[in-house]
Amino acid sequence: MRYLAEKGLCLSAIFVSLPAASTPAVVSHLQPTGGRLRLKRPLSWVASAALVVALLALVPLGFVVWVALNTGWPTASALIFRPRVAELLLNTALLVACTVPLCAVLAVALAWLTERSDLPGARIWSWLAVAPLAVPAFVHSYAWITVAPGLQGLAAGVLVSVIAYFPFLYLPVSATLRRLDPGMEDTAASLGLGPWRVFFRVVLPQLRLALCGGALLIGLHLLAEYGLYVMIRFDTFTTAIVDQFQSSYNGPAANMLSGVLVLCCFGLLSLESWARGDARYARLGTGAARLPLRRRLGGTTALCLALPVLVTALALGVPLVTLVRWLVAGGTSVWRLDEIWPAVWQTLALGVSGALLTTLAAVPMAWLSIRAPSRFQRVLEACNYLVGSLPGVVVALALVTVTVRVALPIYQTAVTVLLAYLLMFLPRALISLRAGIAQAPVELEHAARSLGRTPAQALWAITMRLAAPSAAAGAALVALGITTELTATLLLAPNGTRTLATAFWAYSSEIDYAAAAPYALIMVLLSLPMTWLLYTQSKRTAGR
Repeated sequence: MRYLAEKGLCLSAIFVSLPAASTPAVVSHLQPTGGRLRLKRPLSWVASAALVVALLALVPLGFVVWVALNTGWPTASALIFRPRVAELLLNTALLVACTVPLCAVLAVALAWLTERSDLPGARIWSWLAVAPLAVPAFVHSYAWITVAPGLQGLAAGVLVSVIAYFPFLYLPVSATLRRLDPGMEDTAASLGLGPWRVFFRVVLPQLRLALCGGALLIGLHLLAEYGLYVMIRFDTFTTAIVDQFQSSYNGPAANMLSGVLVLCCFGLLSLESWARGDARYARLGTGAARLPLRRRLGGTTALCLALPVLVTALALGVPLVTLVRWLVAGGTSVWRLDEIWPAVWQTLALGVSGALLTTLAAVPMAWLSIRAPSRFQRVLEACNYLVGSLPGVVVALALVTVTVRVALPIYQTAVTVLLAYLLMFLPRALISLRAGIAQAPVELEHAARSLGRTPAQALWAITMRLAAPSAAAGAALVALGITTELTATLLLAPNGTRTLATAFWAYSSEIDYAAAAPYALIMVLLSLPMTWLLYTQSKRTAGR
């Protein structure tokens, strides 16, 4: 599971990275043991808290295994080996096989045009290529089915998925292109290779890590997405699980489908690890810092400009025009403030509470990963990343079963919802905190303790204060995920809970698209600042 700990959550890793310069700051408090650097006396309460969080993160996986064992092989095989499961597996495989390569081609083409060519308005097109992240995937689907009501099936699923998810590949690919050493390309060109051969033999291999990471993130989103595919009437494992649970409360059938879905997630993780391989590309020596020359497009400028224009029109124009259309058609009557304001406040309350809880839960593991790294610590950390790769519906079903059987008082309460958010979004906070703690010199902790501060006081008063910007960035990422989360909230939220996402879903399910439009617009407006942060931090990390 080491690659999980290395990669973490790909989206967070796009703009938060551990600075190599922070390593010497922790050496003075470490001692060598068997070729490794260890803390002399790691804080026992920190290790205990990290262990509790890691074990909690294993609940969804333990739930899947427990259900499979208790169901029994005859019943389990009857539920798994049936035509319906084969149909869902084929749909899911075709969806991933078609969407991910198309996203990769589109992301690489846009990244090259905006970073390596003299495309007019390249900076603007670069931002517009990231902006679709501010539109939730199910809002993309909502926009497209109102424009083309007959849109459904695999082709519709691939179209909307590519439009909604290609920025997850564009961000890391464009950031990598900015960091590449142009000297390698110059050398290849001097050896007689043409532009296309230089790209495929020199540039593209160096993009492999970014492509694999982004492709994994998109694949996991495809497995977990619910609202997008329900609207266009395309069945996947997630839509089938939620339908089984909500319509007939068929626990065994939903649980067995969850088990197959978890195996699909593991399959994607293994495929990404194999595709990523062990090869790495790095410059030996400092070299001369310079930006690569931008290729002149010449007579093909108009043709190349058509690509970002078309993508922007499809990914941003269609949702925005659709929202404006429904808001105008509905008039002032769709702005039911007595319903909208409670949904906004409940969304903000869950987002802020979940972000604070998740960030606090990530502190012990983040501190251990920087101050006391070890094999055991990496295993514990991998547990947190692993559950972050599971679909929200699996996490929700696990918590439903556990709370009904052993913790009934918290069943369908805010506690269960916040716990689900913690398990799903912990990697976002963890990676951000690791970066911040790595930048805080360990000597300051020692100085505080020598002045009479307890270890806990030194950690909170010194290290966490210095890591506050990174903690805030991680908390903001978690809040963004909670704001647009749908499946876990639908299954776990107490009666009467109405977030922006669930309110939008309720109206759109009733084909009342005008009433759903204000909720979609507010979700987009709340997501825009974080999307801008992703874009600016990606530029900053790449040194531009």
